[in-house]
Amino acid sequence: MIKILVVEDDKDLRRLFCTALSRQNFNILEAENGNEALDILDSETVTLVITDIMMPKMDGYELVDLIRGYDKKIPILMITARGEIGDKKRGFRSGIDDYMVKPIDVNEMVLRIEALLRRAEIINDRKIVIGKTTLNYDELMVSDVNGKILLPQKEFYLLYKLISYIDKIFTRQHLMDEIWGIDVDSETRTVDVHINRLRDRFKSNPDFEIVTVRGLGYKVVRKYE
Repeated sequence: MIKILVVEDDKDLRRLFCTALSRQNFNILEAENGNEALDILDSETVTLVITDIMMPKMDGYELVDLIRGYDKKIPILMITARGEIGDKKRGFRSGIDDYMVKPIDVNEMVLRIEALLRRAEIINDRKIVIGKTTLNYDELMVSDVNGKILLPQKEFYLLYKLISYIDKIFTRQHLMDEIWGIDVDSETRTVDVHINRLRDRFKSNPDFEIVTVRGLGYKVVRKYE
């Protein structure tokens, strides 16, 4: 049973989010501040958390810090009016998985939540299977019809990220920030170098290929239907 906890002090927005999610047959729990959210988390098994930043009694950053203190895996989506890069950095560094800036499209919110739930299942398994190819996160190992290959850490994380979201386009900067870190000074050309290495390693893989989307970035596509 998927239970989504919505933490939002604006009553109208909270109702909007809950209505949109209920229509997708999710079970919804509501809290208007961080303290209420923690009480719910103590008594309920929650699958995913949506939280605002600016709330009375406890802000979203503090709430995320507390959640991450005892649960490293639960997906957290932060939805807030604060859209500056500094706010986003603080959010991601506190441990959130995705960030949306108000006003939002609730249909996009639902799509992001579905993606986060799929991703959470992949993380829990710590394996991805695509066709006859398996990526083992703990071993940095890729197995396919050609055998097994142990990848360098950054190459593995890059491939794992792309394959986790088949057909999704990632910009070079997004991949750079997530795999190498926001504070790293390396140029985005570093991503291109690692992509080329991965392409060379898996040029005969029958299950996937890494595609360049001109002017945007990269994505992984299936080779089979």
